[in-house]
Amino acid sequence: MSEGGPVAPEDVIFEITRVGDVQRAAAVHVASGVEVVVQAPASAALADVRALALRKLQRALASEPAASPARPGKLV
Repeated sequence: MSEGGPVAPEDVIFEITRVGDVQRAAAVHVASGVEVVVQAPASAALADVRALALRKLQRALASEPAASPARPGKLV
């Protein structure tokens, strides 16, 4: 993926969980690790929820600084 370009759905992991009357959809960009979460009614179509999460992820990636510092923490 080029910086600022569109994110292909193949580069994203989606996790959709139903909690009562809502769906919680998380989208994670594989290359950068950026994650976004959206909520929608449980009656909403799965394709629409995934598209919403993908658009939110694209906006998050576009607003992220190009050279972000390493995240704190340690790998175990």
